[in-house]
Amino acid sequence: MEILGASLRICVDDLDTAIPFYERLTGGTALRFGRGGVQVAAIGSFLLMSGPEAELEVLRKVAATIAVKDVAEAHRLLTGLGARIIAGPVPTPAGRNLLAMHPDGSIFEYVDQSG
Repeated sequence: MEILGASLRICVDDLDTAIPFYERLTGGTALRFGRGGVQVAAIGSFLLMSGPEAELEVLRKVAATIAVKDVAEAHRLLTGLGARIIAGPVPTPAGRNLLAMHPDGSIFEYVDQSG
């Protein structure tokens, strides 16, 4: 499995207030999208998330988002290594994702950009 990068997940109270700081910090521009009731802004290596506390509580359990070349390949490898697939693979606006719990109990989101 080829890992292309990782994003840090940060829950914020107000996305509009947080975005300018991270844009200046990274020199990038926020890519905004919604996911359920949560609003998300991707800026460089940061994923800022804001929304209802019930949904953020679940999202806080995910340690990081890991970009991979192929989510199906990640699924096969993770399963073979003893990880438990919690959700997915499912299509997203930008590709596919899955949530996996590693044998040590940590949870990661794996994403790709293929259709």
